[in-house]
Amino acid sequence: MSFDIALSGIQAINEQLTASSNNIANAGTYGFRSSRANFSSMYAGDRATGVEIGSTTQSMSVNGGVLNTGRSLDAAIDGRGYFVSRDAQNTLSYSRVGIFSAASSGYLTDSNGKLVQGYAPAVKGSTTLGPMGDLKIPTGQIAAQATENLAYVANLSAEWSIKDGTKFDKTDINTYNSAKVSVLYDSLGSKHTLSQYFVKTGTNIVEVNYTLDDKPMTLPAPTPSKSTLVFDGKGQLETVNGVKANNIPVPPAVAGADWKPTFDPIKMGDPITPSGAEPLAFNLNYSDTTLSSGENTTSTNKSDGYASGTYTGVELAADGSIMAKYTNGETKNVGTIALANFADEGALTSVNDTSWIASTASGAPLYERPGVGMAGKLATSALEQSNVDITTELVGLMTSQRNYQANSKVLSTENAMLQSLMQAL
Repeated sequence: MSFDIALSGIQAINEQLTASSNNIANAGTYGFRSSRANFSSMYAGDRATGVEIGSTTQSMSVNGGVLNTGRSLDAAIDGRGYFVSRDAQNTLSYSRVGIFSAASSGYLTDSNGKLVQGYAPAVKGSTTLGPMGDLKIPTGQIAAQATENLAYVANLSAEWSIKDGTKFDKTDINTYNSAKVSVLYDSLGSKHTLSQYFVKTGTNIVEVNYTLDDKPMTLPAPTPSKSTLVFDGKGQLETVNGVKANNIPVPPAVAGADWKPTFDPIKMGDPITPSGAEPLAFNLNYSDTTLSSGENTTSTNKSDGYASGTYTGVELAADGSIMAKYTNGETKNVGTIALANFADEGALTSVNDTSWIASTASGAPLYERPGVGMAGKLATSALEQSNVDITTELVGLMTSQRNYQANSKVLSTENAMLQSLMQAL
C-alpha cells in the first residue's frame, strides 16, 4: 500500500510540474494568466490511498504589469474584463491581449486574425450605441460636411471705447473695436470665411456686423443683419438680439458659482448659394461670451464643417472608441470595443492564442463599454504583461523537487524492505 501511495505522490508532483512549467514558459506572454495545481488527499474508507491533483486554479483576478508600447492600436485593460473576438467558425473567444490591427478586409482584427467585437457608432442625434458585432473600418473618402454650427466664445474687452454703430465701415478700422474670422464649409467642402466686426455701442452693449467671403451678409428674416449682445453688470451675457437665456436663471446660492446662462443660437445664412453647392445656412452661438476688463481674447472659434478627406489610419481612444483619421484633419468614431465580464471568470476554459471560452460554470458573458459598469478602463498604447511571478514559481519548483525526492525515498525504502524479506524466506 505504501508503494502505491508514493507512486500517487510522484504522479501528482509530475502534474504540478506541468502547471509550473507552463507558467514559466509563458512568463513573457502578453495577457497570460498563471494557474496552480491543487493537491487533494485520497481515501478508501478510513484508509489513506495517496494524493491526486484535485483541481487547477487560474489566477484570473490578478492583473499583470502594464508595458507602454507607443503603438496606437495596443490596449491594456485596467481592471476587469476581456476583449471579445470571433473566429471563422463564429466561436467567440475572450482575451486580455489588446493587439489590434485594421486588416485589409476593412475590419478590426486581433493579433490572431480574429474579428474584434464591439458596438456600432451612435446615429446622429443619439447617444445610444448601435448593435454589437464586427467593427468595420471605413477606408475610403469621408464626404464633405457643410457647416451647421459655429461656436464663438470670447471675452470682449470692457475697456473698449464706445463707437457709433451707424458709422460702421469694414474698411475703416476706426469704426469698430475688433474683428475675428471664422472658417465655414459648404456642402461641397469649399472653404468660406465669416468675418465678425465687434462694435461697442454702449457701456454693456456690443454690436456684431458680418461679412461672408468679404461681402455683406443679408440675413434671412427674422434674423437682423447684425447681432446685438447685451451684458449685465457682472459682464455675463444677458440677451442676444433682445432674447434672454433659454435656461431659467436661478440664484447663485442654488445653482452654484459656476452657473452660466445659455442662449439659443442665431440662425444665419445667405441667399447666395455657393457655386454648385446647397445654400449655406448655419447656427452661430455666443453662449459663455463675456464683457470684462482686460484684453479681448477668443477661447472658442470652431465650426463643425469640413472638406472631404482620405482615410489615413485608425487609433484607439481610452473609452474604447475606434477613431478613423482623415487627411482633412477630421476623426470619425467608427465603433467602440466591447469588454466581457463573467460571474465566475475562474471557470473560463483556456484555449490557444492566450484566450478563453465561456463554460457552463463561468456563466454567460456580460458585455459593456470600457469604463462602464464592471468593465475596466483602457490604457492605450500599452499591453498587459503576464501575471506569472517567476520567484514564486522557482520556489515552487524547489518544493516539488524535495517532495519528489521524498516520495522516491519511500519507494527505495519499500524496495529494500521487500528484498530483505525475500532473502529471509
